[in-house]
Amino acid sequence: MSVQTTTHLNFRGDARQALEFYQSVFGGHSVINTYADFGMPAEIPGSDKLVFGLVAAENGFRLMGYDIPGQTEGGIAGGSSTHRENNTTITDQALFVSISSPTLDELQRYWDALAVDATVVEPLAVSAWSAGFGMLTDPFGVTWSVSVAAE
Repeated sequence: MSVQTTTHLNFRGDARQALEFYQSVFGGHSVINTYADFGMPAEIPGSDKLVFGLVAAENGFRLMGYDIPGQTEGGIAGGSSTHRENNTTITDQALFVSISSPTLDELQRYWDALAVDATVVEPLAVSAWSAGFGMLTDPFGVTWSVSVAAE
């Protein structure tokens, strides 16, 4: 038996934009279903929001997302602050999304795309545990921890 985990993020009204962004970064295909697709009348506010969204790519990237009903503030639900202080990561977020890649060149491509309009928490650089490690918070409030996979 095998198990696959997929990160599922809960957004406050901009899940579609976030998933479109992640697909542009990692490639693959998307599945987008709105509340209206599952029977909510179109005249009800929020019927155009996502009840189910998925980005899946051949490189192994998978991410799901949906819009919390009635939420319109944008961004991911939960904490919104991650920063470095005294060589320590300080956060109020419940989770980070972690990705790894076998080479720094491949990781750099993902980093550069994710970094557009992002807040860099820790620049992508050699670390004590990886040939490349970095953290950033994207425009949707998701903090990404990226690293070159250990051999």
